[in-house]
This record gives sequence, structure tokens and C-alpha cells, in this order.
Amino acid sequence: MKNADLRRVDAYEKVTGTARYGADRVPADLAHAAFAVATIGKGRTVAIDTAEAEAVPGVRLVLTRFGSDELQGPGFLMAGGYAFQSLQPLLSDVVAYRGQPIALIVADTPVAATEAAELVRARYETEPFSVGIDDEGATSVLQEEAIGLLDLKVGDAEAAYAASPVQIDETYRHPAQHQVPLELIGGVVEWHGDRLVVHEGTQAAGALRNGVAKQLGIDPDDVDVISPYIGGGFGARNSLQPHIGPLALAARRLMRPVKLVIPRPQTFHTGSFRPVSRHRVRLGADPSGRLLAALHDVEQQTSRHDLYPAMYTEVTARLYGVPAFGGRQRLVQTDVQTPGFMRAPYEGAAAFAFESAIDQLAYATGQDPVELRLANDTAADPVTGLPFSSRHLAQCLKRGAERFGWEKRDPRPGSLRADDGSFVGFGVAAGCYPAMVAPGVAHVSAAADGRVTVGVDGHEMGQGIRSAIALLVADDLGIPVQDVVVQVGDSRVAPQHLTAGSWGSATALPAVHKALRKLRKQLGTADTGALDVAAAVRATGHQSVEAEATNVGLGQSPEALDVSRSGLIAPAGPVFPDFTAFSWVAHFVEVRVEATTRRIRVPRVVSVADGGRVVSPVTAASQVRGAVVWGISGALREANEADPRFGGFLNTTLEEYPVPVNADIQQIDVDFIDEPDLLFNDIGVKGIGEVAMVGVSAAVANAVFHATGKRQHQLPITLEHVL
Repeated sequence: MKNADLRRVDAYEKVTGTARYGADRVPADLAHAAFAVATIGKGRTVAIDTAEAEAVPGVRLVLTRFGSDELQGPGFLMAGGYAFQSLQPLLSDVVAYRGQPIALIVADTPVAATEAAELVRARYETEPFSVGIDDEGATSVLQEEAIGLLDLKVGDAEAAYAASPVQIDETYRHPAQHQVPLELIGGVVEWHGDRLVVHEGTQAAGALRNGVAKQLGIDPDDVDVISPYIGGGFGARNSLQPHIGPLALAARRLMRPVKLVIPRPQTFHTGSFRPVSRHRVRLGADPSGRLLAALHDVEQQTSRHDLYPAMYTEVTARLYGVPAFGGRQRLVQTDVQTPGFMRAPYEGAAAFAFESAIDQLAYATGQDPVELRLANDTAADPVTGLPFSSRHLAQCLKRGAERFGWEKRDPRPGSLRADDGSFVGFGVAAGCYPAMVAPGVAHVSAAADGRVTVGVDGHEMGQGIRSAIALLVADDLGIPVQDVVVQVGDSRVAPQHLTAGSWGSATALPAVHKALRKLRKQLGTADTGALDVAAAVRATGHQSVEAEATNVGLGQSPEALDVSRSGLIAPAGPVFPDFTAFSWVAHFVEVRVEATTRRIRVPRVVSVADGGRVVSPVTAASQVRGAVVWGISGALREANEADPRFGGFLNTTLEEYPVPVNADIQQIDVDFIDEPDLLFNDIGVKGIGEVAMVGVSAAVANAVFHATGKRQHQLPITLEHVL
């Protein structure tokens, strides 16, 4: 069996339960923590009564406020800081949003901590609040004035649109959504003398290490963050969480390790989320469907205390060769925690709007939706004029159409019926995602027993980066993949730059590749070809031989490594000195709409992706299938409902925030172009995990239109939308 055909290298550990996640650690004398949270939408705490909480047997600490000499603010991730939001609870009496922690309880058992948290009583001074972008009091901010991200402008799109013979002008709304990963937010914090050790499921161990050091006023070298596995990140764990600093202080006061696992309802308010966004898309075309102009205006929710950037038009400007494009993005400040990154954070919502409009344009011009997209293909980036490093979107569309059986589609809405009388609809949508890379460090050690250990920048959150690294090393050296040990998510072996944005593999693999070249030189062997590692190491007279390599993105200076080592984000792309780099995808969806109940089912999906070289086919296919499932969920199920009476979100459990179950998901056919992008890096790998979700909801919505004749302008698509 070839290495590439193997299952995940960590599958056995995960299936048998021996894999250890952040909160799985149970050190001796462990204490347990819980938060009491605010029950108002906005205001301040006038008084907090903790007497009943303190009387619960087993309670050791009830903390309602930390002084500025104990705990500092962490800084917002997108403003040069370390955390998903700049607001650090328990530093003042200000309540910025419902669900904000107002007290930390530490007890001998989780039951006692939870009981005590529910007994904390607070008296508030309330203020008017706004949780929706259309609510009175919500404040609009021009993004370019607030955070320096300029609107996109190519040519005079307004004039070109006004002069276009065919015009589409539609508005689309995307709801707030939450990641709800299987592993709840939480971890274990403990002190070993003056050394702080954090076991936390995180996508950014470096940010946690440096961020909590800043908060506590200690040296980052005295902090270890260990996160070998994450039970789902998807952006929810991309930075320092607000519980780490308080837990560290509580652990130091008690001289005991402390564990916190935030219950599911609280994660809807203590973690980031995908914000509400509204999109106006205008397309101008000639009668044949050739695009002459495109305008994409976005309004997006953010918090009062941070300006979470809107970057939707970065992808819609690149989907097609539009000669004139205008993209305007506006932020709307509301009284919620700061929104954040959630798989395909901007791109999924942007593609829902833009690709729905493209489908409408195809009908308006009498063109086949696939052929219209192919006719508007481009080899150059419309924004910069640079060539794309690689762009195989046309191949994705053609291969997907063939595998799906697109030629069987009757273009007339409502024309196809299943044997049970259900209306059948076919839909297609394209997607893209910026290809980016971050500074990476890889340390490789070959031992006299033939085993090779790799410590590298990266985090394993279910996407399979450990498998991709192990396969790369095994194939390069010609050794069994079982002889490769991969260490990720550990600040003791590498700086641990944020793993997100589909740059994990593109960051880690080139660094590992360079380290392997150095290792071969250390061993005195050829640069390529199979290697008897054990014999080569013994020939050196040592028990092990080590090599380390660093890597930065094209056009990045070596100083980017210093930024990464400091725990801050330092990605490069998608625009590089000589090219622009994106990953591409095409989704084909069949829906069935029951004739009487109007229930929507998705019996099959065909997705073809272009993410450069596919290093680990099994995990790459899993990434696409997972993204398609989530895209279907976003199209038909998921939405957070804001509470206009008390603030925050109403549906904060999985009973009320529905996600798909097995009965909702049927056939998902996945394929890859698998063409290495050697301009992007020497390995030829780009990203798959994010792009795989872009366009899924649009393809579902377009299929629903084909089945029912009803255009969908908001998600999720529910029964009343197809009656």
C-alpha cells in the first residue's frame, strides 16, 4: 500500500480515545471553574452579591474583578493584539453585551462550580442596546475610514453598469452563525513554580503564549502552550480566549491547577461568531451574458469595541474576468461580542450573494449557468492585472458538470419531477479563496532506530495536517509513514503561528521540505531518493541527527519570522510580487422539494476543487465533504436569532441551533484537479479546507430556484421561502 493511500496517521488514537485534547488533562489536586454571566444587553454592574455562591460546599474562590496590576487587556487580533476581542471581562463594571462573564467561580468539583455560578446575583444599571444591523442605535462606519481597508475599484463600474443592456440588481442577507465545534472551549492551566503551562485546544498556541504573558506581565519564555489535538476549530479558536488570563491568576492564588470547560449555551456569547451581513449585488452584461460590470456593496455587523474587518469583495472581484468592478464595504457596530472567523468567513457569504446573482443573469440572458461562467473565465487577476499562479476553475466546472450529469438538466424551473412527485432542481456555483502562507519553522530529527520526528508550526484541528506532514516526510525519505512522529500545536517545538485561512499546509510543508534537504546534507546523503535512515544516522557516529529550517512567503522579509515568534499574525498573500494566488472550486447540487410539505432534501453533490498538489488525498477529500455538509447546513438550517428584549442570542443550544444529522446528508462526490502550483511554493500545495465551503450554499439556493421557480435572497432557506 502506498503511503498516500493510508488513513489518517492519528486515526487509531482518535478512534480508541487515546488522543488527548485540551481539557482532557487531569493533574493532581485539580480545581474546576465556571463563569457567571451578565443577563442584560448593555450597561454596568452596580453590585454583585456572591454570598450564596461562596456558601456552596467545595467553593474555593469567587472572583468578580481583577486589578490592572494583575491583568491587562489582550488586544484585538486584527489590530495587532492576541485575542478575538479587545474587551477582557472582569476588569471593570462595564457590560458590553449579554452573556459577558461577570464572575469566575473555582471549586473542588465542576458541579459545585456550576451551582455557585448560578447563585451569583448582580444588580445592573441598564442602557439601550442594539443587536441587529437595522436596530435603532446601531452605528455605521465606513471601513476604509475605520481600519484602513480600502474599497475595491476597477474601472468605472457605476458607469459601465448603467450602460449595460442587461442588468441584475438584487439584495441578499446572510444570518449570524456559530461554529459549535464538538470540543467545547476550555482547557487546563497550571503553574510549575514560575512557569505557566496551558493545555488548551487552540489554533494559535503562539498567540496564547505571548498574549497571556502580556496580560500577566511575565516573560513569554516562561509560558508553554500545549495543544496536540483540537476537536474542531473553524476560527473559534484562532486566538487568545478571555478565560485564560483569569484562570492563570486563579491557579496561582490557589496553587492548584484549574480546569474550565465552557458549557454550550455560554459559548454562543463568550466565543466569536460569523456576523450578520447584507449584500447588494449589481451585474451588468451584454445579451450573451458577457459581464461588463459588477458592483458588490456589503454591510456587516461588528461590535462596539472592535472593528472586525469586512473582506467579502476580495473574492467576488476575482471569480470572473469583469472589466469594471466596484466593491464597497461598511461596518455596523452593535452590542455583541466581537465577531470573528468561521470557516470561509467572508467568502461563503459573499459567494452566496454573488453566485446567486450570476445564476439569475444566466436565466436573464438565456444562457446555461455553466457555459456563462466558462465564458467569463480569466487567466489574469482583474484587480491587480497580475497573472494567477494557477487557475483551473474552468476544469473544475467542466469535470463537475460531466460527473454530475448536468447535460440532463432541463433549464425550465419546476420541469423536473421525481418518482414520488418531488420537484427536482439542479444548481451550480463557483468559489475561490485566497492562497496565503505564513512564516514557518520546522525541526527534524532522525534517530538511529530509523524514526524521524518533526516539530513544526501548525495545529491539528481535524483537517489532517499531521497526516499531510507525515506523508510528505515518508515519501521524501522513502520510509514507512509509521516511522514518522509529528509534533504540532506545541510552543516548545516551534513558534506556532496561527493555523487558519487554509495556509496551514502551505506554511508547514515548505518548511518541512527545507528541513529535510538540510537533514540529508547533515547525513551526507543524496538530495533525493529513498534513504536507510537508521544506517545513515549510525554512520555519523551519533544516536540522532537534527536539522532546522525556516520559510517565509514570497516577498516577505525575514522579519516576518520575528512577528510570528512574537505570537502575532504574519500571513502573506494572496497578492505576491509576480502573481496572485487563489484556490478554486465548483459545486453541483441536486435538491428535492417535496410537493406537499415543501421539505428540501439534498440527495447528491459533486464538488471539484483546485488547491494545487493534493499531498494527502484521504484528508483532503474529508475536508471537502465536511465543508459541503456545513454548506448544506448553512443553506437550510443554521441561523442565530438575536434577542431584541434582553440582548445576545436566543437559540444557544444544539436543540435550538439545528445542524445536519446523517439523514440530511446523502451522496457527496469529491474530485481534485491535483495540479501542483509551483509558483506558489516548491511543494505546489495551496489550500482546500476553506475554499471547499465557498459556493455550496449558493449552489443549493440555485438548485431550489430550478426546482421551484422561487429565488432565494436569504439564508437559511426554510419552508415558507418555497411555498
